[in-house]
Amino acid sequence: MLVIESVLFGIVVIAVRRHVRGPILNGNRGADGQPLLPRNPVLRVLSVPRSKPPTRPQPSPTSGSPGADWDDDLVYAADDMADDDLPEEDTEAAPAGDPPGEGPFTLPPVSPEQAGTRLDKWLAEAAPSLSRSRLKALILDGQVSLDGVTIVDPSVRVKPAQQGVVNLPAAVPALPVPQNIPLTVVYEDDDLIVIDKPAGLVVHPAPGSPDGTLVNALLYHCGDRLSGIGGVRRPGIVHRIDKDTSGLLVVAKSDRAHHGLSAQFADKSAERAYWALVWGCPLPRAGEVEGNIGRSPQNRQKMALLRSGGKPALTRFRTLQPLCGDAVALIECRLATGRTHQIRVHLTHIGHGLIGDPMYGAGRRVRGLPPVARAAAEAFPRQALHAWLLGFTHPVTGEPMRFESPMPDDLAALLTALGGEPPL
Repeated sequence: MLVIESVLFGIVVIAVRRHVRGPILNGNRGADGQPLLPRNPVLRVLSVPRSKPPTRPQPSPTSGSPGADWDDDLVYAADDMADDDLPEEDTEAAPAGDPPGEGPFTLPPVSPEQAGTRLDKWLAEAAPSLSRSRLKALILDGQVSLDGVTIVDPSVRVKPAQQGVVNLPAAVPALPVPQNIPLTVVYEDDDLIVIDKPAGLVVHPAPGSPDGTLVNALLYHCGDRLSGIGGVRRPGIVHRIDKDTSGLLVVAKSDRAHHGLSAQFADKSAERAYWALVWGCPLPRAGEVEGNIGRSPQNRQKMALLRSGGKPALTRFRTLQPLCGDAVALIECRLATGRTHQIRVHLTHIGHGLIGDPMYGAGRRVRGLPPVARAAAEAFPRQALHAWLLGFTHPVTGEPMRFESPMPDDLAALLTALGGEPPL
């Protein structure tokens, strides 16, 4: 039996390699009707062990305890996008020894080896917990002195034994208004907070959602416990998920956490996994989709795989539960990159759009589903996507952190109606 399975698998692999732009990639055109790229996306077969999702680990008692209630940035972006690369300010991690939240602090004297270095570069080495852009702004604002003389030129060369003092002004209030919006805190300490975002909540203010967002909620929940990001008393959004996607998010509460977390999302060391209910069942059962993602030339509200331009994107997937005779499936997606709408674009382009996705779902395929399953799939009001796993290294303590979120009730009910079982 094992020999037969191996032969059949070999046949499938050969077929996939020969027809990677054929049936697996939804014919010769993508779901948006555009011809498939000559080299992107690439669908590769992965050797993935058949295993259940890992059991839920509990945060260490020494790392803090979950909070009980919940309650986003200056007007940061045009809309609330799924996991997306945010503007990178400075991504080196901060050491434990940090300047005070506000007021003057004295730096070590300039060493002979540092003499002749530009002031802004020397400050970046002497105060690595502050970003280069933040330090430059402080210089230009007259908040830096050498031997008691205020310096406003970042290019000034420092001299041996000079004593530098940096004054950190009090963080100014953020533009969004704090709002008492109930949320679920999974973990919180002085530097960061992990939340389980419900579907329907926008992450940060935007023209279409000026308030009622996660940022508004965090401003209320954290209050004066926000030490400030770049001199503004606001939460530091280092990654995000769509309004109608549920699941885990980590948010920085301090500059040092913001730098450390940004570095991990930039170097792809943060762990993120999603559950998705999709139309059809992927063949092969596990693989990866790769292709540059950018704004669609036909519809600027959508993202698309591009022949040129855009940003490289890689999504790995594996099938957890084929359902309804392979008419639908529960799959797990892991992000190697974090682009706007990445999972939704990649899955749709290989012919397996998310159930309930009004933008990328590529139409309903309810024909042949049992009546209960058909009714549940037709009525599901959002994209069936949940960020169930989030892992990272604590940017201050260095402790490994890993959090899991059970499938929310609406998604679990849909999965049950389709004949499946929630993984956790």
